[in-house]
Amino acid sequence: MSIWGKIIGGTAGFAIGGPLGAILGVMAGNVFDRSKKTKFNFNQISNQQKQNIFALSIIILSAKIAKSDGVVTKDEIIAFKEKFKIPQTEMSQVAKIFDEAKKSKFGYEKIADQVGVLFSDNKLILEELLNNLFFIAEADGNVSVSEIEVLKSISNSFNLSEKDFQRIFNSRLNDKESDPYKVLGAKRDDSDDDIRKKWILLTKEHHPDNLIAKGMPQEFVDQANKELSAINLAYDKIKKYRGIN
Repeated sequence: MSIWGKIIGGTAGFAIGGPLGAILGVMAGNVFDRSKKTKFNFNQISNQQKQNIFALSIIILSAKIAKSDGVVTKDEIIAFKEKFKIPQTEMSQVAKIFDEAKKSKFGYEKIADQVGVLFSDNKLILEELLNNLFFIAEADGNVSVSEIEVLKSISNSFNLSEKDFQRIFNSRLNDKESDPYKVLGAKRDDSDDDIRKKWILLTKEHHPDNLIAKGMPQEFVDQANKELSAINLAYDKIKKYRGIN
């Protein structure tokens, strides 16, 4: 599937509180918990509503990442458009939300928290979303400290562990800078067998075929090839260090 489809155009919440308020507007519908005026009943959100929220969150979080170091570069905008394959029919609407998000004082934390709750039963999609947000941060050739801090905060909102964050972060570094143990989520004193098991598990989880089978957006599947390559390279490096055949 694609992230976009009819999702953006079919989102009625845009008129409620401006583009950033749209996410809460989309959720409002029939899932507002009237016994708790400030909260939503997440369990009653439909798959379509989740798709709406997911698509909008990608736009907003990408804009916040791009803006976190003070300026949104042309390379970051191009990377966002290319990475998420925004159809021409949706470009104007997506650009409008992206522009609003990058200048708005509305914090990304609430958006990230919301996504973390909505997809708490699908850790893999949260990992892949974070992986793709790294792609946006890298677009200008330099991932700044402020961008790393925002990415780390988003990871916490997704309830990903420090090990998960370091695994994703290191998988995106070049070969000389990455720590192969962190790429595999392993410790240096793990046994050869334990490390092999972690490598097997990661290659199965992040293999494009598995992501497709789980209905992951094609945009995420494309990025998974780079991640899988980093996982295999890390295991090869560890085998070489340890003299494993």
